[in-house]
Amino acid sequence: MSKRYQGNIITDSPVEPSGNFEDSAASGVWSLAEAEAYTRGGLWPTAGNTAPVGLFTGGYTGSASVASIDKILFATAGNATDYGDMSAGGLRNAAVGSSTRMVTQLGNSGGNVNTLEYGEFATSANTVDFGDLTVARSAGTAFSSSTRGIWAAGSSQNTIDYITIASTGNALDFGDCLSPFNDTPGGCASTTRGVMAGGQSNTLGDYSNVIQYVTIDTTGNMTDFGDLTVGRNSLTGASSATRGVFAGGNPPGYSNVIDYITIATTGNATDFGDLTLARREVGGMAGSTRAVFGGGNTPTVQNVMDFITIATTGNASDFGDLTQALYGISQGASNSHGGIA
Repeated sequence: MSKRYQGNIITDSPVEPSGNFEDSAASGVWSLAEAEAYTRGGLWPTAGNTAPVGLFTGGYTGSASVASIDKILFATAGNATDYGDMSAGGLRNAAVGSSTRMVTQLGNSGGNVNTLEYGEFATSANTVDFGDLTVARSAGTAFSSSTRGIWAAGSSQNTIDYITIASTGNALDFGDCLSPFNDTPGGCASTTRGVMAGGQSNTLGDYSNVIQYVTIDTTGNMTDFGDLTVGRNSLTGASSATRGVFAGGNPPGYSNVIDYITIATTGNATDFGDLTLARREVGGMAGSTRAVFGGGNTPTVQNVMDFITIATTGNASDFGDLTQALYGISQGASNSHGGIA
């Protein structure tokens, strides 16, 4: 026991709060003044403030596609845990997230599909039907604001679709990419802009370096943004509210390159650093400050997850492992990415 106040009214020694999320711990006996001081500093557990969560959906083991969904917590490095399952196995799919809900495309499950399913970040469970994309596709990309999710390209399509994440129903036509794209371009977003980079283009080549963007809350065609440092396909993207990063890919071969852009401007990407392993068909997603890249092949199928701090530059570090080795894993969904901030 420690004696912190006269009269020994409050004597139990409190333990430093483990965080400001609703499930964080602040054990011990606290005075109102002490709790208020931590609250003002943003360090007191707060109802409704959920820990940043990320979900990777689907993927390919090397012999079969999987329906499983892996869950990570961005704030602490560690291995992924099981969230639940999609209704069918899928690879080369893409997912989006609001602060509460994830929506994923099933991806290529023996053929291009248009099915969308959703789940809630707060509840680990199997996904349920949301609606359909306007066209069946795989190997495209996706990004979102806090309210609207967008899927672009895939299966040599130039079509861009959008949904309202909080509702259910079929997607609507948004506009077109600069060219039909395939082989998984990378995607990311701020609260206003969605950005797509790289991929394989019918007119721009097998290893496109093109970066293009849309304004998420409008509709219309993609506009040229600039170029990647290295043209490649089978890459992934993630973002904070201000900066987008694109990692891995097929240059041809296996790439460890991480590029970054400032989303609010236009211009060419700049080198950020390297992944821990050069690989392609890697999944990526971001919390408010960290990006995590999972799986891929080297060509050996990998379960490794890397992370970077988006606001800095430098090489990636080990985050932990997926529940199994996978490539063709989704561009993942989180409840705290740059489009939500």
